[in-house]
Amino acid sequence: MNTGSLLPKTGHKPPGAGSRTRRVLIVDDHPIVRQGLRRLLEGEPDLEVCGEAEAVRDAKALVRELHPDIVIVDISLKQGDGLELLKDIRAHFPTMPVLVLSMHDEAVYAERMLSAGASGYIMKHAASDQFLVALRRVLDGGIYVSDAVGNSMIEKFAAGTAYVSANPVDSLTNRELQVLHMIGKGLSTRQTADALNLSIKTVESHRQRIKRKLSLTNSAQLMQYAVNWYAGRDPTQR
Repeated sequence: MNTGSLLPKTGHKPPGAGSRTRRVLIVDDHPIVRQGLRRLLEGEPDLEVCGEAEAVRDAKALVRELHPDIVIVDISLKQGDGLELLKDIRAHFPTMPVLVLSMHDEAVYAERMLSAGASGYIMKHAASDQFLVALRRVLDGGIYVSDAVGNSMIEKFAAGTAYVSANPVDSLTNRELQVLHMIGKGLSTRQTADALNLSIKTVESHRQRIKRKLSLTNSAQLMQYAVNWYAGRDPTQR
């Protein structure tokens, strides 16, 4: 994972440097990413890190305890995922800004996370200056997506019901995408059920639907597809 781009750059002058310091909660399951973000934000006089979490349960507790000005959320988390955390934040704090910072394909996740209530989506390989632009835009009440995602959303809107995605993963529901994500992480059916608060039977039903939608014939193909997709490789490689 490339975290070098999250290190601070010297001489950066944030806009509105005289405004109040705004508090940031970092939620990511990789300590090195949290450390990189903390180092970056510590160099900004208008921002401060008020807490960190690596698991969904701990993040939910910190959001309630700390009431941060913004939450930075990764999709891959311990004991669940970023989508579940985002839904919980929206249910209890409807106006709290959430910026998704992830290594996972924005073409698959960005629109889903925005639809679920995120205020922005940025990839982890983005430059530190661009990340700060995204963070401050979301803090100021705006929406941030890359130009590629923005153009894709405009194209889909213009095409309306005629739009058909070439990516079969787009046909999955959010819950099915979560299950595929867990399979790609190497979680068993029981572990996936526990992480998503579902029954084993329900997870098995999702697995069957995923196989059908992705034209996979057995569990071994599903596992290989999920692992390749999660790792950012061509999931059709067998």
